[in-house]
Amino acid sequence: MDLELKVQLIEKLFAQLEEEGAQFQQSSGLGCVSGCGKCCTYPQIEASPLEFLPWAFHLFLYGKAEKMLDALNGEHGPNCFLFKPVSVVDQGHCDTYAHRGLICRLFGFAANRDKYGSMRLVTCKIISQGQAANYRSVSEAITNGLYVPVFTDYYMQLNQIDFHLGNKMVPVNKALKMAVEEVLHYYSYRPIPDADKCCL
Repeated sequence: MDLELKVQLIEKLFAQLEEEGAQFQQSSGLGCVSGCGKCCTYPQIEASPLEFLPWAFHLFLYGKAEKMLDALNGEHGPNCFLFKPVSVVDQGHCDTYAHRGLICRLFGFAANRDKYGSMRLVTCKIISQGQAANYRSVSEAITNGLYVPVFTDYYMQLNQIDFHLGNKMVPVNKALKMAVEEVLHYYSYRPIPDADKCCL
């Protein structure tokens, strides 16, 4: 499948999740604390290269892919390379929020099925403990049928776009690097697309 088509399909999937996630947040009343970046500082985040393909493609269109690859190949810690802290207390922001990965879009406002098939909201302690009463009522509402996006469902849809890249779960910085390498390799022997004609 053409790389640009893959990017379009991934972005369509992300748009669907944005809509569903916004509906869930509205109905649940749960929300992140303003300025919090705690989840981005977790050192064991894993992701697939495919979910960062739109980000890598965007970098490539504007001539920044090779510089980013050099940066990713350099020395850095285990935390997500794209997280930009603004304090020492886990506050900060994503450097590329519009092109963040699927894991970033799901965490906090999506669920997984436990071994009994029941839905369990996957969120952080800041939400589950800081908004405890609301969290309990939302968890009960999910058990009773409140719609919530589901991790496995979205990753299955992502894998249908490219099973090879979508099925590789690796540390997030490796996923970023692999996504950039995929784009650079793809265009090493193909015409470079016109950034003005790409709707990113």
